[in-house]
Amino acid sequence: MKKKCGLINGKIILEDSVVENKVIFFDEKIIAILDMKEIDNCNDVELIDVKGKYIAPGFIDIHIHGAGGSDTMDANIESIKNIASTIAQTGVTGFLPTTVTMDRQNIDKALKIVRESMEELETWQGAKVLGAHMEGPFINEKYKGAQNAKYIIKPNFEFIENHLDIIKIITLAPEMDVGHEFLYELKKLNSITPSIGHSNATYDEAVKAIEKGIKHVTHLFNTMTPMLHREPGIVGAALKSNITCELIADKIHVHPAIFQILIDIIGVENLVLITDSIRAGCMKEGIYELGGQSVMVKNGSARLEDNTLAGSVLTLNVAVKNMIENTNIKLHEAIRLATQNPAKVIGIDKSKGTLSIGKDADITVFDQNLNIYLTVVEGNIVFDMI
Repeated sequence: MKKKCGLINGKIILEDSVVENKVIFFDEKIIAILDMKEIDNCNDVELIDVKGKYIAPGFIDIHIHGAGGSDTMDANIESIKNIASTIAQTGVTGFLPTTVTMDRQNIDKALKIVRESMEELETWQGAKVLGAHMEGPFINEKYKGAQNAKYIIKPNFEFIENHLDIIKIITLAPEMDVGHEFLYELKKLNSITPSIGHSNATYDEAVKAIEKGIKHVTHLFNTMTPMLHREPGIVGAALKSNITCELIADKIHVHPAIFQILIDIIGVENLVLITDSIRAGCMKEGIYELGGQSVMVKNGSARLEDNTLAGSVLTLNVAVKNMIENTNIKLHEAIRLATQNPAKVIGIDKSKGTLSIGKDADITVFDQNLNIYLTVVEGNIVFDMI
């Protein structure tokens, strides 16, 4: 059993407020949040002084390909471990390793490794693997972005049957799904979130796909039909609906003026911050690889040789900071975009995403500039700079 710990002298970020002069106790779970005066009665508790910093739920990244020089498609445990330990330094306590459009053999290998990494808990020192996000190969070539067109195929349920236990999100182009048969199969499962992305769907096609089961949008605005006054496209359908939308808030993929517009239209409850980070995340500038393609990272941007954006080198703590600096939302609302909301998208909000009593002790501590000082995953301290 893990030793009980208490974080003191911090500003605790709850679902609807930020509270001070309290101590948060945890082992594997959040045990209690009590007044500071009550700590004298607590025996056998290790107290950690966070020195006025913020205490928040751990961040959850539901769309990340890699970081620290490693990628999901490397298809080995050490790469997943490296990603996990790297992003723990950015406040992430849980993530979905995300695949790209490649041949079936390589995708199968990557997903098998994701399963193994979910089972390997005793020696894990980083963010927890919560499942997988399968981005492609069921996409439209017109909006393939940095995905490899050579491996694009139509949605095929048999393709994913061996991985239904670990896939949490599938990004697809619904116009490629004849008769919405694939969406129908996913809807029967009710365990995988279908997401529209890399798609050439019209507004009407997108609306119909949402009616048939699409619940989420992969990196809104990027690699999809735009919103025009005579053809609202996928963006228009997403903004009119009540589904959740991913945002790469690096101020490169989307202009920062859009951040507030999104908050005003879809609300804090439907926006999810992601990184879409590639192996170059948290690394120096240079040439990297994504799905067998060469990517140049320069000035905070990752691009293919033809200048197409190829994922990002964004971190979630910076994404949260960018939202705070470019919108009128409060701190606890900005934190929700990277915690509670992604947890809901993949159906784990009963155990993760907030600092509620009884939930997993997934915690991050940061200063006013969102620099991370402590990361706790289910009660284990996996990053410590306090």
